[in-house]
Amino acid sequence: MLRAILFDMDGVLFDSMPGHAFAWAKVMSEYGLPMTPEDAFENEGRTGIGTISIFTQRYWNRPATEEEARELYCRKTIVFNEYMAAHGGEPPVMPGAAEVLNKVRAHGLMRVLVTGSAQQSLLTRLEQHYPGHFTSELMVTGDDVRYGKPNPEPYLMGLKKAGATADEALVVENAPLGVRAAVAAGIRTIAVNTGPLADRLLLDEGATWLFPSMQALAEHFEEVVGGEEEG
Repeated sequence: MLRAILFDMDGVLFDSMPGHAFAWAKVMSEYGLPMTPEDAFENEGRTGIGTISIFTQRYWNRPATEEEARELYCRKTIVFNEYMAAHGGEPPVMPGAAEVLNKVRAHGLMRVLVTGSAQQSLLTRLEQHYPGHFTSELMVTGDDVRYGKPNPEPYLMGLKKAGATADEALVVENAPLGVRAAVAAGIRTIAVNTGPLADRLLLDEGATWLFPSMQALAEHFEEVVGGEEEG
């Protein structure tokens, strides 16, 4: 019996990944850590420190120090904000996301946010664009976990907060590493390919369903959850 749907944020609820990819590629390259926007999409879902450590290990043959990671992530945040200011301010909501959330609520299902982001304004922003859908009690952020995606810890924590078992939940993800984390937690996953990556990267990680957009998921939502709710 379906009880909860766990949502990633960037690339699912907000069309923010182009800005994040630009900022990551620019700042990492400034620090002598060659990174392309495509690399950013492939590493989406990790915590900021996790992403930084992957590349310092690759190019510096060591993990970043806490000071280096803090400095680099602060710089990345500044560049991301500059990018957004030049492109209309805040990242736009993802088309179709509000419709999906309204259908989840109409089915009486819990909405749980599971994101690698640690933005302090997260709840305010979510309430502004998706009023009444998310609460701090049903939210897992990058500050809450020791291990970010692709480790299953964020989704296991999301299940615990929802009081649900893996077979009572579904995940909505757009990133291969996010799908891997959800599948490792034993949760069936809906992949929405809202970025530039090939479909196979999401399917190869174990996604049960694949849609080209949140709007497409909204249009087929009843087909996905109908059999799940019947158990």
